[in-house]
Amino acid sequence: MPRRARALVMDLISRGREAGTPEAEAARRSVARFLTELGYIVQEHSFRFNAGVYRLLAAAGALLAGVALVEIPLLQHTAPAWGALVVLLALAGTIVVVTGLIVRGYRGPGPVRVDANLIASRPGSTVRCWLVAHLDTKAQAQSMAGRLVAVWVTVLAVTALLVSALLRTGHPLSAGPAAAAGAAGVLAGVLLSRGRLSGSSPGARDNGSGLLAVLTAAELATDPSIGVIVTGAEEFGLVGARALARERPGLFAGALVVNVDTVDDTGTLYVVTHGPASADLAARVRDAVAGLAPVIRQRRLPLGIMVDGLPLSHVACESVTLGRLDWGTLTRIHTPRDDADGYHLGTAERLGERLARPI
Repeated sequence: MPRRARALVMDLISRGREAGTPEAEAARRSVARFLTELGYIVQEHSFRFNAGVYRLLAAAGALLAGVALVEIPLLQHTAPAWGALVVLLALAGTIVVVTGLIVRGYRGPGPVRVDANLIASRPGSTVRCWLVAHLDTKAQAQSMAGRLVAVWVTVLAVTALLVSALLRTGHPLSAGPAAAAGAAGVLAGVLLSRGRLSGSSPGARDNGSGLLAVLTAAELATDPSIGVIVTGAEEFGLVGARALARERPGLFAGALVVNVDTVDDTGTLYVVTHGPASADLAARVRDAVAGLAPVIRQRRLPLGIMVDGLPLSHVACESVTLGRLDWGTLTRIHTPRDDADGYHLGTAERLGERLARPI
């Protein structure tokens, strides 16, 4: 007999759900109604966020490309020996500041939107394990794979430019090395600028799959100590999870967090730990999901990826994130191609069955 969670999620992934839009609000109402009908008490925790965060990426990319072009003559012979280093240090400082704003949640100038988290628990129960998934989607001019490449190229380019500037303090560089360092900076700048929002994504894998796993668990769970949190604005810098950790830390006192984000039917199943305190939970989760994928691997969060389990780990006893994906998955998510075409959500539903049991 088909489960109600699957029917709901299949409907939700037929369209985009960008945070702070009417589509996201309608999707949140549908999820809240579903949980209420299952007997959960559902609270809505609203928050405001700045939707201009991705403009920072475009600005940082333009700045990096411009500085890289300026550096080419500075690295050769048209400026004092320290000129290239001063310019590069200023650039590096700017990139650090921009990265910090994105990672910590951008609150500067820009359009403000309203979104919300859903908090669901059984009446009269004390939650000892929160199952978490984000509801919102986004589409960018590049996929998640493109973003990772942009991050890696940026790190390499800035390193190359800084090393070149340090070498320039000793003697001018020849045209070849100077041009190569500058070209790397320009390429990194172009890739960063493609992080801007563009279009809409139905988010079947990211994160309709995580939502299906959590809602399936909610539908099957009989243990009242299992609760559900559906976060909003994850794609804008983990805003909803950060707001919960900041404003409702008591929810997580003495509790575990299992966050589910992107569960494809191919690839490695990752159990991502958020700090050494989560090692015991990760071991138990690995036992709980044994057999769901040919390869199950425990690891830390990779550079360039952020998930809701991270800010929640600061207020919960232990926190892990589950995801199954490969490079092909990464080339789809954050694009309009992250749809249900050829994707059956099988692993996500089976994962939900496992998460319905106490961990």
